[in-house]
Amino acid sequence: MEKEIRKRAGRNRTLSVSADEAEQLAPLLLTPADIAQGRFELNRIVCADLMAVVDRLPNRFADLIIIDPPYNLTKDFHGMRFDARDNNAYIDYLEGWFYKVCEKLKPDGSLYLCGDWRSTAALQTVLERSPLSILNRITWQREKGRGAKNNWKNGMEDIWFAVKDARNYHFDVEAVKIRRRVMAPYRENGKPKDWEPTAEGNFRTTCPSNFWDDISIPFWSMPENTDHPTQKPEKLYAKLILASSEEDDVVFDPFMGSGTSAVVAKKLNRRFCGIEINEEYCLWALKRLLLADENRSIQGYRHGVFWERNSGMFE
Repeated sequence: MEKEIRKRAGRNRTLSVSADEAEQLAPLLLTPADIAQGRFELNRIVCADLMAVVDRLPNRFADLIIIDPPYNLTKDFHGMRFDARDNNAYIDYLEGWFYKVCEKLKPDGSLYLCGDWRSTAALQTVLERSPLSILNRITWQREKGRGAKNNWKNGMEDIWFAVKDARNYHFDVEAVKIRRRVMAPYRENGKPKDWEPTAEGNFRTTCPSNFWDDISIPFWSMPENTDHPTQKPEKLYAKLILASSEEDDVVFDPFMGSGTSAVVAKKLNRRFCGIEINEEYCLWALKRLLLADENRSIQGYRHGVFWERNSGMFE
């Protein structure tokens, strides 16, 4: 836990939690003891190891589950280290908790499971062994990342989309349409065909595909940014939540990190439950939730549509 707010450059908006704030926020967290005593509540964050509490959470309480587990990489999460392992061992790790998490999904619920190219085969294997039906694999483009001298730069990640019942699930394509700039506008009988002119340029509103190239990774000048090493963008999760849940539905995230799923759920009028083992990350999430009371905007999402990356006034 941070002793003092870290000194940063004037324009750096990365969120921090001071010692005084931590003292005020910590009592808001649910603990394993709370869960063991049946004090489970929605719109709360559980600071715990998932395996210590998952069996005590009610089954079939979540309309949507978003999972961003440790990828099969050696990574330090502020003192909590995850070590890379061979593919079979990583599958064993996933199976240790995944099927238990599936029990928390409602019969008409949806689940999204995040990974990168190293882990995606293991994710598919575990999903295929589960009671869920795989409907798609989304690939989204990371515009940040280190270059590589002897390999291609890793600029993509995957999100597997699965449901409890392939004949009965919620999906709202109208809620996740994207606004794209038209570079070569075509007219029919002198009128725009499938696009509209505006003062800012010519745009077309289109259905989303399973390749997303409009996501901006949080960086130091964005208010959603934290020091979490693998933080997911609010815009990314907004797409999942808007497509696969309705207002007042419950979004469950068993590896919540710095709280993106909970914050976006709140901004979009959903309920949430998040589990995170790192107390510092939980406190960042709580502060982000408080800030969402005053600012419910989501970068790149305006007027009910998603805008392309770096769309000027719309970002």
